[in-house]
Amino acid sequence: MTTATDIVDRETMHQLFEGRHTTNLFSDGDVDLSLIQQAYEDARWGPTSMNCQPMRLTVLSPGERRDAVVKHFKGDNGEKTSAAPMTVVVAYDPNWHQHMPTLFPHVEGLREKFAGREEFREKMGRDNAHLQAGYLIVALRAHGLDVGPMAGLDAPGVDAEVHAETGWKTLMVLNVGHGPSEHEDAQYPRGQRFSFTQAAQVL
Repeated sequence: MTTATDIVDRETMHQLFEGRHTTNLFSDGDVDLSLIQQAYEDARWGPTSMNCQPMRLTVLSPGERRDAVVKHFKGDNGEKTSAAPMTVVVAYDPNWHQHMPTLFPHVEGLREKFAGREEFREKMGRDNAHLQAGYLIVALRAHGLDVGPMAGLDAPGVDAEVHAETGWKTLMVLNVGHGPSEHEDAQYPRGQRFSFTQAAQVL
């Protein structure tokens, strides 16, 4: 017999969504790697197509490796990243299909079926890694962190710096810290959101 799942209280929902903003500039204070790890451990349970789990993460603390990555950012994204306590490069593994015998064992032959379908694997990998990135942002917030996602970068350039050995493909960057700084541009004014009636049709 199944039991009903407890409903998350409104205060918690507010802390995860409406009450949080994208952060451009963070307050002082280091981010403990264990928080990133725990957020991932929570986010990994979010559903993906056939449990393919293609998202991969490269965690960069301030230093030479991150400085090399920042060179490939566009506009002021580099400055924002250089000032952030920690940066997570979100990528996908083009060879995610190699893990299907472990991740989706009740359907045999998926690794072999997808081996020659590179275009299909790219689309499925990108789509599901983006989905996982959304889970990760919420999980990071749940662990008390603020997040600044950005996609204005030269992905192949970033890959050359940090993914040459793994072959992973960069999708975006998440800058992470403990709350916004006092700078006026730390968080931009909240933009409007579509209501349910504006964004949905009920048939």
